[in-house]
Amino acid sequence: MPPRKIIIDTDPGQDDAVAILLALASPEEIDVIAITCVAGNVPLDLTSKNARIICELAGKGNVPVFAGSDRPMGRALVTAEHVHGKTGLDGPDLPDPLMPLEDGHAVDYIIEQLRAHAPGTVTLCPIGPLTNIATALQKAPDIAERIAEIVLMGGAYFEVGNITPTAEFNIYVDPEAADIVFKSGVPIVVMPLDVTHKALVTRARNDAFRAIGTPVGTAVAQMTDFFERFDKEKYGSDGAPLHDPCVTAYLIRPDLFTGRHINVEIETQSALTLGMTVADWWGVTERAPNALFIGDLDADGFFSLLTERLARL
Repeated sequence: MPPRKIIIDTDPGQDDAVAILLALASPEEIDVIAITCVAGNVPLDLTSKNARIICELAGKGNVPVFAGSDRPMGRALVTAEHVHGKTGLDGPDLPDPLMPLEDGHAVDYIIEQLRAHAPGTVTLCPIGPLTNIATALQKAPDIAERIAEIVLMGGAYFEVGNITPTAEFNIYVDPEAADIVFKSGVPIVVMPLDVTHKALVTRARNDAFRAIGTPVGTAVAQMTDFFERFDKEKYGSDGAPLHDPCVTAYLIRPDLFTGRHINVEIETQSALTLGMTVADWWGVTERAPNALFIGDLDADGFFSLLTERLARL
């Protein structure tokens, strides 16, 4: 099978960085057409800088990187420096990128690529707020039927929320955008906190990254060293969850994941539950399923894959 063509839409973020590295290390399965950036974990100027830093760390300075939306569709931007540090990539000391940002807006590029490729051949992989994807769907409704699949990190059901009591960060930042995406009719696979919180970087797993002995292995170990302090204190867990790499791991080894095809709606009105992914896990409504909602993964298989692929870079 030829590699799957994808566009990674991202707001790096240490775990975004690992997701990008995993994709760039897996050319047999994944063809990264481009990386499009959105404001989220940190503002757009930093997310678009960080994406290029990661490409150069991987030795892939030829991957096009586009800047996109600098704020949600109808709200003020909420960021997460308290988790990721002031740069979004705190931990390793990585040089500023030499590769330039591409000309043009990420949203226009997404539309252009979906129209240029045969229908059903490009997968969108949003691992940040869904602003760019929703804006593209609004601006060019014809692209919906051309998207092979949207595989995204966002939301939660059993794990409820990580930025509010009921909302996961990516969905909370732009719930209106998430609502548009989930109502688009495009096939969707969701990596919620329910599965990403099972992808924990324990000390042994982080030691395995460091033992790779390359700049990539060392940087990934330093990234997880940095942001695990937040999750250990918050959840009392054995390490930091690698949220976003679940998306790229699913593209490579879907057999590592299990879930249910269910209905998912986005709360956009309530002050109490804004950004909640109302997931009908138990099938108690008559709402039609619109997403494969992942609930579990083989964590050892996931980290074996990740360590093996990172060692290629």
